[in-house]
Amino acid sequence: MIVQTETPLQVQSQSPAPARVVIVDDDDLFRESLGLNLAEEGYDVVDFPNGESVLAYFEDGNDADAVLLDWRMPGLDGLGVLRRLREARNPTPVIFLTMLSDDLYEEEALRWGAVDFIDKSRRLPIILGRLKLITEGTKRLTGEGGDDQTTGVLARGPLELHLDIHRAFWRGRQVDLTLSEFAIVHFMVAQVERDVTYRQIYDIVRGKDFVAGYGAEGYRANVRSFIKRIRKKFRDVDPDFDRIDNYPGFGYRWRAEPGDNAASVLAAAGDGPKGPDGSA
Repeated sequence: MIVQTETPLQVQSQSPAPARVVIVDDDDLFRESLGLNLAEEGYDVVDFPNGESVLAYFEDGNDADAVLLDWRMPGLDGLGVLRRLREARNPTPVIFLTMLSDDLYEEEALRWGAVDFIDKSRRLPIILGRLKLITEGTKRLTGEGGDDQTTGVLARGPLELHLDIHRAFWRGRQVDLTLSEFAIVHFMVAQVERDVTYRQIYDIVRGKDFVAGYGAEGYRANVRSFIKRIRKKFRDVDPDFDRIDNYPGFGYRWRAEPGDNAASVLAAAGDGPKGPDGSA
């Protein structure tokens, strides 16, 4: 007697769709090179040579997880593109990639809702780290990222850190921090009243054991620059801001004041602050 057995059905799990990144730059060589590098990292890349064409792309109902946007382009410049996107209530995260290094450009970009402002000459791993943080955050917000979420608000006294959109508020007013600056503040606030070393802060921004500057301690100058910029941005909102204490030769500390509520995350989960490259 022949016994027939049913072959069990094999259910193949669908891998999540790759994050879609839009590149907007009038430099054909730069746009093609960056696009190829991102495609090799698993991104779905769409690119445009000018602002008008990317606006048409979104007006046709297409979407993206992030936009890498040049500032100086013929016709509509990058800031004009960002303004039009925000006026159309398009929330797609925008990172400026530009050779313009003046703080005025960065402040204007952040004021209109850009999430970061990166020098074009920076190494590819820096751009990839920022993209990973943004696109993974976008998937969590749209329900594609499973249960490992970092959403909600981290509150400490007058400070509120909106973890899902990487926005900081001090006494109810937004502080225009880049992703790196937000990650540093998040790291210090999560360890309030504890000293944080220069190296720990630098690792949050650049990745563990990254070497920079002159000599074994060269990275400290970079950290001082980050802290100086963060303090300035908080003082632009509140001239009396003084919560970041310096311990020369060691690092910094986020100081609590009497009456501050205990650091708490509302409607949030996760295992601690992440750097722009996604590392803890």
